Amino acid sequence: MSRLVSLVLVLVMVPASVAWGVELDELLERSREASYSAEQIISCSTPDGVRDAVVRLAQEGGEIRVGSAVTEEVEVFSGDGDWTLSRGDGVVTSATVTEADEFEAPAYEVEEAGDRLLLGRRATAYRLLRDGVLRAELVFDDAIGAMVAATTFAADGSVYCQRRFVSLDPTAPVFPAAQEDPDPGAEIQSVDHVSTNLPDVVAGFQRLDLYEDEDGFRFAYYSDGFFSFAVFETPTRVVLPDGVVAEIGGEVYERSFTAGQATYVWESRAGGMALVGDLPPDMHESVLAALPLPEEPGLFRRLWRRLFG
Repeated sequence: MSRLVSLVLVLVMVPASVAWGVELDELLERSREASYSAEQIISCSTPDGVRDAVVRLAQEGGEIRVGSAVTEEVEVFSGDGDWTLSRGDGVVTSATVTEADEFEAPAYEVEEAGDRLLLGRRATAYRLLRDGVLRAELVFDDAIGAMVAATTFAADGSVYCQRRFVSLDPTAPVFPAAQEDPDPGAEIQSVDHVSTNLPDVVAGFQRLDLYEDEDGFRFAYYSDGFFSFAVFETPTRVVLPDGVVAEIGGEVYERSFTAGQATYVWESRAGGMALVGDLPPDMHESVLAALPLPEEPGLFRRLWRRLFG
């Protein structure tokens, strides 16, 4: 049985370990500590068309609860830096990205971009530049510190994704007590020493954590200080529903975009591979080129597949 892998990316757009300077780091920390309920619109212009979403958000005590504002989907529960994985066999595992001991300073310059007025509330905007190129503008509510808007840009200056609160209740939400799961998923622990084809650095993105479960399923988390992605490595083929074939750097992948997230899957000699992240499309080719390239899986992997699916 092949596995379906999906990664739930929550509102948090930067890892908890990142600091861009004292002032902005304090703003980010304050945003993580803010209490509020809100609705957010996400709209992204991708190579495969526009992807939109409307989500409900509630944050209190470092915990974020995210749900669909237009359907009755099951809510996602996550804290800052948490990742949730869901496989096709129904197994759910979770992990928390921890701070790397030697995280290199991000290559972004931060500029204050002036006052804003959002939902009748005062806010302050900041621009993030890398190598002189504008990559993002973030807007923080002055009163409670929450990040209420974020725009990310491609290298040519075009807008990739926009996230914006369309409603905001600054009072602390009351979370109902969580019901105990009679069959909880396993928690994946980060590992220091494991044989992997996932490099320490990928196109300027540093590997902050590496995880492995008992079935040989691995994933690594990468960041350049703002944008981030996870790479999955599994003995079995990764299935991507509704994926389209895309040629990137002369190699063929399956690709899917959702609002704020891009996913690529392919097979290498090491087995199934997947990449999930918030990178603008102009970064995809250099990142994929630094990872194991698409290739027919080796004999051992084909034998594993015959035995275990």
